[in-house]
Amino acid sequence: MARLSPRRAALQQGGRRNVPGLRQRPRPMGLHNPSNLPYDGADYFSQHTQQWFPSLWSGDTTIGPFQRDTLVARIRDLVRNDGWASGAVTRVLDSAVGVSLRPVSKPDHRWLRHVSGNSRFDASWAAEFGSFVDAHWRNWADDPARHNDTERQLTFSQQMHLAMRHLLTDGDCLAILPWMEDRVSLGRGRYATTVQIVDTDRLSNPNSMYDLDNIRNGVEIDMRTGSPVAYHIREAHQADWFQAGRSVTWRRFPKEDEYGTPLVVHHFERHQAGQHRGGAGIFAPVITRMKMLARYDTAELDAAIVNAVFAAFIETPYDPAYTAEALGAPNASTAFGDSPAGWGAWDERVAYNEGRNLSLQGSRIPMLSPGEKITAVDSVRPSSSFEAFEKTVLRNVASATGLSPMQVSNDWSDVNYSSARGALLEAWKTTDRRRMDFCTGFAAPIRLAWLEECMESDSPPLPSGSVPHFLEARHAYGRAKWLGPGRGWIDPTKEREGSLIGIQAGLSTLEDEAAANEGRNWEDVLDQRAVEKAAFEKAGLTLPGDLRADIPSGSEDSENAGDSNA
Repeated sequence: MARLSPRRAALQQGGRRNVPGLRQRPRPMGLHNPSNLPYDGADYFSQHTQQWFPSLWSGDTTIGPFQRDTLVARIRDLVRNDGWASGAVTRVLDSAVGVSLRPVSKPDHRWLRHVSGNSRFDASWAAEFGSFVDAHWRNWADDPARHNDTERQLTFSQQMHLAMRHLLTDGDCLAILPWMEDRVSLGRGRYATTVQIVDTDRLSNPNSMYDLDNIRNGVEIDMRTGSPVAYHIREAHQADWFQAGRSVTWRRFPKEDEYGTPLVVHHFERHQAGQHRGGAGIFAPVITRMKMLARYDTAELDAAIVNAVFAAFIETPYDPAYTAEALGAPNASTAFGDSPAGWGAWDERVAYNEGRNLSLQGSRIPMLSPGEKITAVDSVRPSSSFEAFEKTVLRNVASATGLSPMQVSNDWSDVNYSSARGALLEAWKTTDRRRMDFCTGFAAPIRLAWLEECMESDSPPLPSGSVPHFLEARHAYGRAKWLGPGRGWIDPTKEREGSLIGIQAGLSTLEDEAAANEGRNWEDVLDQRAVEKAAFEKAGLTLPGDLRADIPSGSEDSENAGDSNA
């Protein structure tokens, strides 16, 4: 057997590391991770990621029935009891829905003209049709008797306000559209279409069973396409003690009828493909931080109260027992006891100070024993770091909710016009997107269900000739622009001047400016201006501002204005 050299023997026994004189190759490493993985975030051995092993979840398993109920219950508790969370929800609702969410009909006359070959589908017909539909919509949506609401409690805008509140806190919103012909009569409702907002807690699997391949958290889906086909809703809320019997029974509601008319409207923000249910509101990413902030805030308040109660104390250099002995008490146990015996000099001192309530101009002069002094409690609450910590957490909350930090904290003391305007414009992008998404996914289907009945019962103006049926062109007849609260002004003078310049330069229109800044319909603005102009002229008053430009050139005021200019 051939004898191995020391170098080769060391190589076989201990590998390359034990071979004398053999140069070691450096181990490959990434920029931050020692495993040389393509991405540092995928490293299993890094100090910062070695205990981080999240799981991959599908869109439906991410919000399962148990995770959903726990998360929603915590968010609702937070919104009920925490001022920051409650205020954030209020800001979003006031900006996106407000007290009036209304559509302005914009029928797609070009599509109707191309499909039907009828040239009478033009802009004039669209304006006439839109005015007719909007007037009848207001009659239904703003009915003082609330016949639009199945429960007859809310107007349509108030229903949308409630639905979006569910969307923000629960992660989804739900409504059913019952057909109630018994309400249609003289002096009562004009339409049988009604809307009932349903608590999303009631949307669940029958008998609280686990999710199946075709039922996901109350949503029944088509296994071939994955689209929702029906919804399983409890007869009553599971915590409604007065309807315990109905809370354990479910009803199956088809999503739509055989003609495609909506029967159930369910809306949520999709965060993952294949998702059929919402359940994570806007506070889901920051719920733990907001809970910690609430606890910290309470702790600081409690500490401040304790400091306020103990405003001052008397400090003595003597031990109570020694002091009693020095003053003549026989022992410490009787010095402060109830027995009158043994008080000695202590009793004399008390008698000496009794009744000596000295004051100087209303200010009390305390009488202290020799060596005693009054020490005030130095209150350091809230701590110096509390305000900075609170602002940091609230900025995190603002980022998660899509609001500006000033809107969440309601503190505008340290911002100027430019920073406030920039922050509000960024927040407005999210608000406008939320409103458009909500109107497209929730409000528009409800309006289409109502419009189908309106087309059949009210005979809206349609051009002569070939006209597509509503069911064939539902999207064209029902096209609308939804108006909510306007963006508002920070500096009305500067911003209105900018709007006027945009209109004059052709970069904007009166419709855009009225809708974006004030949430108004431009046609309502023109109608109101015409009424005010006639009233000013009838009263013989001078028209304010640019209203004078609307006066015909042959009028007396116009001639006088021309003479003065000449």
